[in-house]
Amino acid sequence: MDESTEEDTGVTLALLERFQTQRLPRTLALKERIDKGGLLDEYDIAFLETVFRESASIRTLISRHPEYEPLAAKVIHLYHEITAKALENQKANRD
Repeated sequence: MDESTEEDTGVTLALLERFQTQRLPRTLALKERIDKGGLLDEYDIAFLETVFRESASIRTLISRHPEYEPLAAKVIHLYHEITAKALENQKANRD
């Protein structure tokens, strides 16, 4: 195994660990709140901005490891659902 493959493996494992223990639980709680008509607060927006910023480096990793593409697509879809519903809630809250 060459050095770049070992590094990719380490990075992938760290990202998956963080996703499973931190990102996913917070994302699911956020989705539940938004689905009930809640709004994004400044901490939610900061969290989503961080996730979107980090996605650029993750895309590079996924391009080298397409086996993770289905998972990435599901996660992107989940974030899209959250942001679309949050925008809908925000507009409804203004009316």
